[in-house]
Amino acid sequence: MSEERLANSVDKRIGQRVKQRRLEMGMSQERLAELLGVTFQQIQKYEKGVNRVAASRLFELASALGVGLAYFFEGLTAGAPQGGGVAEDGQEFVYDMLASPEGQQLLQIFGQIRSAKVRRRVVELVRTLAEDDAEDTADGRLPGPT
Repeated sequence: MSEERLANSVDKRIGQRVKQRRLEMGMSQERLAELLGVTFQQIQKYEKGVNRVAASRLFELASALGVGLAYFFEGLTAGAPQGGGVAEDGQEFVYDMLASPEGQQLLQIFGQIRSAKVRRRVVELVRTLAEDDAEDTADGRLPGPT
């Protein structure tokens, strides 16, 4: 396969956005595949950034997911080095988190909290838990069952 046809970070970002929007809508990969006339395995490949999305297919995805084409390119920067294009400031993990069912749950629940004080406390709690997890990982300990 020629190098220009291999998926790159832009393709991965588009796949993340497809998955994020599909999860926001509560849509299964099977349903999206059905709407597009492809297999759910093809949707998996798009979402993982393994396969590139053709322009015509991207147009169909936008329609099926109820978004404009620009939605898929949010967070990308023009003129980045070859193979790049995605913001390199640690944002990729944010997109991964938002594309996960747990990330969607956290976002929905956090959005229901009206008190600024409670929101700050939740952020502090999550920060503390993340620091504990990082320390456990650095010590070679894995978190126990939840």
